[in-house]
Amino acid sequence: MSLRDAGQSLWMSMPSSYHDVQAHHVVVAYAAWNLWSSSHLAERLSDKVLNLLSSFSERLVGLVQLGLVPDFLIRFGIRIQLRDRLALLRSTETTAEQDDKMQIVRQLHTMPIAVMTKEANDQHYEVPARFYDLCLGPCKKYSSGLWPTSRTTFEESEILMLDLYCERAELEDGMSIVDLGCGWGSLTLHLCAKYPNAKITSISNSHTQKDYILNTAKARGLNHQNIKVITCNVADDEGALQVVRDNDRVMTVEMFEHMKNYDDLLQKVHGFLKPGGKLFVHIFTHKDYTYHFEDGWMSRNFFSGGTMPSDDLLLYFAKSFAIEQHWRVNGTNYEKTSNGWLAYLDQNWRNGSLKPVLTEAYGVGSEREWYVNWRLFFMACAELWGFRGGNEWIVSHYLFVSR
Repeated sequence: MSLRDAGQSLWMSMPSSYHDVQAHHVVVAYAAWNLWSSSHLAERLSDKVLNLLSSFSERLVGLVQLGLVPDFLIRFGIRIQLRDRLALLRSTETTAEQDDKMQIVRQLHTMPIAVMTKEANDQHYEVPARFYDLCLGPCKKYSSGLWPTSRTTFEESEILMLDLYCERAELEDGMSIVDLGCGWGSLTLHLCAKYPNAKITSISNSHTQKDYILNTAKARGLNHQNIKVITCNVADDEGALQVVRDNDRVMTVEMFEHMKNYDDLLQKVHGFLKPGGKLFVHIFTHKDYTYHFEDGWMSRNFFSGGTMPSDDLLLYFAKSFAIEQHWRVNGTNYEKTSNGWLAYLDQNWRNGSLKPVLTEAYGVGSEREWYVNWRLFFMACAELWGFRGGNEWIVSHYLFVSR
């Protein structure tokens, strides 16, 4: 039997409705796809496979929870969804795509600085610190590393990216620096070690993170007296932020993706800086398109109220700033970081370290469900940033100077 006939035979065995799909049908569809690709029939027939599996995505999560779907099929399904996302965003007319972007820009101007902040905080930032010890790298950096070679280690990737921030933000020892949305303090602690005379104000919406940062600084013998951690919601807590004034730099790493009204946010950040002070921003983006995370598994479990900005989105809101420099970082760096997190997660599930932490976070009986959820999250991140060689979804860096 020829490859063409084999592919056709496999396809004819598929159910006509996704409601009738079972786990083994996903394997059959994947095999049919590969056979058609080999016989140059993919262009003509692939939409049938892709549309079926795309419709099947919500049911696929349930099968994954039962351990019935191997990773290579999960990743295949994720790539299908990414393809479908781009198809929805793309228009045949350049003018229509720009009109869509401007509509979102106008919408963001009318929104609060952030929405669904409690849900987003619960999803990531009030999880026990021990959980992130078991899945993040040594610096506990919850954002992309930099992987210049195949021999780069996880710790090196974190430090290389942190050093790149310092270089691009044009930092000097003795500066006053704000780490806005400081997370678990990877940047704060790096700055404290690299610039011992710098005054660092770290802003987090999590008490867990504040305690971790200060305790870690003391344990490492750093000049922790130069670190001030403020716990507040930057979107609406004006009182706690009144003391954040006249700084040389504001640095923010993967916080803006949780925001909506960048106009109001950047105006607030402008107030943190002295005249001529600079803002360095690291965000993940799509090279062309902006969209909201409004529904679906990712929004419900990990990114409520989030935004995927386009690479140029912030430039529409920076009226209090001038853009001094703008860089792009290939998405494969984040792909490697996400796959590294997945490897740590799996290792600590197998050795039994992870389960009691998941019990603490999510309750007795929910451990496996949330282990699988985090696996899916890290795989989705890896496939997103690795898509098309890391040239669709990327990391964007900006250096703004206050007007």
